[in-house]
Amino acid sequence: MSTKSDIEWTESTWNPVTGCTKISAGCRHCYAERLSHRLQAMGQANYRNGFDLTLHPHMLNRPLTWKKPQMIFVNSMSDLFHQDVPFAFIQQVFAVMHQASWHTFQVLTKRAERLAALDAELDWPANVWMGVSVEAFDYVYRIDALRQTRAAVKFLSLEPLLGPLPDLNLQAIDWVIVGGESGPGARPLVRAWVTDIRDQCVAAQIPFFFKQWGGTRKKKAGRLLEGRVWNEMPRLAFAGT
Repeated sequence: MSTKSDIEWTESTWNPVTGCTKISAGCRHCYAERLSHRLQAMGQANYRNGFDLTLHPHMLNRPLTWKKPQMIFVNSMSDLFHQDVPFAFIQQVFAVMHQASWHTFQVLTKRAERLAALDAELDWPANVWMGVSVEAFDYVYRIDALRQTRAAVKFLSLEPLLGPLPDLNLQAIDWVIVGGESGPGARPLVRAWVTDIRDQCVAAQIPFFFKQWGGTRKKKAGRLLEGRVWNEMPRLAFAGT
């Protein structure tokens, strides 16, 4: 059985790595850190180290056992391009994604510099979507690093969005996700920040996905933006295609 996900833009999660370290403003209220400690307290073996970065070689082949094609978020509880993940292990993850060609894999990183540095040495299957997180204007440089890669589908996760992102260079970007922060201490999301990014995507004909308003009461805040749900996906959005 796959690990079903409540994340709106994916179907399942696969965590051959767990744990991470904070590197930028969006990490302050990390949901994965909170969840890791909860799972550790529950005695979950993969979280015996809490949120310390941990490799799980026994998880590598898990997607090969999932026969139904699905969209899989890789390392929802970590960052595959963290400096402490050996390159050989990253290559193993990519080899599994290549072999499990009936799935679509979504990889997301804040370590855009390492991503760009390793790009030439990675074998990029067509079923791997590569994204970077950009939570504020200080991190727009990550988009340039993503643009350098040979990933078939390149996407942006502008979440938790902490400030305006005007005049983004969306050249070669295939998908944009926007979302507010949720949970304890959630920082506010300003409507104008969201509508401006939505308008940029519409003008550039790039699929736009609005994940959530967030806040301490995420479900009550909902996902409606100007009266509608924005669930746009890249054309190759169906697993196995």
